[in-house]
This record gives sequence, C-alpha cells and structure tokens, in this order.
Amino acid sequence: MIIVRYRNTFFAITGAIVFAALLSVAVFGLHLGTDFTGGALIQATYENGRPAPETLSQYLDTAGFSGYSLREANENDYILRAANLTSEQRGNLADTLSVGGESPAVINQLTEVGPVVGEELRNKAVIALALVLIAILFFIAFAFRKVSEPVSSWIYGLIALVTLGHDVLIPVGFYAVLGFFTGAQVDTLFITAVLTVLGYSVHDTIVVFDRVRENLRINQERGRREDFTEVAGRSLNQTLVRSVNTSLTTAMALT
Repeated sequence: MIIVRYRNTFFAITGAIVFAALLSVAVFGLHLGTDFTGGALIQATYENGRPAPETLSQYLDTAGFSGYSLREANENDYILRAANLTSEQRGNLADTLSVGGESPAVINQLTEVGPVVGEELRNKAVIALALVLIAILFFIAFAFRKVSEPVSSWIYGLIALVTLGHDVLIPVGFYAVLGFFTGAQVDTLFITAVLTVLGYSVHDTIVVFDRVRENLRINQERGRREDFTEVAGRSLNQTLVRSVNTSLTTAMALT
C-alpha cells in the first residue's frame, strides 16, 4: 500500500497542512457570530435595488452602529450583523436601512441575542464537543478491547481523536481565512457542520479499524505472522474505495 510505504512523506504533508490551519486560526482568528457573542442579525430586502455598501455604511455610522458587518445576499438583500441595538436604533432601523427613504427597505428578519444567552450557547457548545470526544475515546477502547495485540485498544481511541483533530482543524483553518476576507462568522450552523465532520470522520475511522481487527483475527486463526504495518496497509487498501465514494456522494448531496 503506497500510503503505508511512503507514510513519512504523507505525515509531513499532513503536518504541514495542519500547521497552516493552526497558523490561520492564530493569525486571523475566528469571528464569533451573534449566536455566541450576543447582538442583532438583520436581513433587509430592497424593492427598487439595494444601495451601494458605502452609502448604507454611512447611514449606519451616523445612526451609531459600530463593529458591524454588512454582507450582500441574494439580488436585493443585505444581511447586517451588529451589537445589541439601543431603543433609538431599533425605532429608526427601517429608516436607517432605507438610507433616509432613498431606497425603501423591508426588514425580513430581526433576531437579537443577549450577551448572557450567547455566552451560555458558547459554553454549551464547548461542553458538548468535549463530551463527544470523551465518549468516542471510551467507545472505541471498549469496542476494540479484544484486539489488544500488537496495539492497545486505548491506542485505537487516541488515534481516532488525533484523526478527528486533523479532520476538524483543516476546515476550521480554512474558515478562519474565509472569515478574515469575507466576514464569515462562527454560529450554530458552523458548530453543526463541525459536528457533522466529526461524525463522518469517526465513522470512517471505525470502518478502517474494524477491517484491521478482522485481518488480525484472520491471521491469528490461520497462524499467519504478518507485520502490523502490512496489516494496516492492506486494511486501508480494502476500505479506500468506500471512503472515497462516501466523500463524493456526500459532496454531491451538499451541492
């Protein structure tokens, strides 16, 4: 199996990608959305065409908005993310978004999340992620407890966690770059996507481990001595097509 034969090369490539992802998060950071920081999410539709971003930004600045992000959506919409609105900003919101009546706007969505609720959601997301990782570790260690040679079942669990870290860090690093250049923010949908990646990753990892376990069992029954790296390579070869097909069909469903 070419992956096992040149594993040091693949380790180096993977390490470089993970390092780049970590560097992206460290340099650009992750922009937390209103779901976690508190604030307002507003979507407005313009009947006669939306104004230029610079024009709308001037009206928002005049109305006392600061630290906001403005993003175009659809053909005639704007999505505004801002801090919690004051009573005056809320009362004049329609007029502000309509740039003084020059571009009439209809507010389709106005969602406000308090800072306490946002902090609670953030804490719950972190706790949920930690519990999922612990559960995965114990589940894999328990499921592979009968295959303790030549690798301990706990090592299988730790390898699964390392794999999860790899599979999550890469899209998170990409999202950090995306957030820096486009203003994309981390919200509950992003957490859902991360948990989905975790699910697919651990499922695929368990499939490979199960094939390793089966090959080890067959070798033991037949009294065949085979190096563990060869068993791992053969197991990867047997599951590679399935892994690729799963990724492709998932990507096709999302697109």
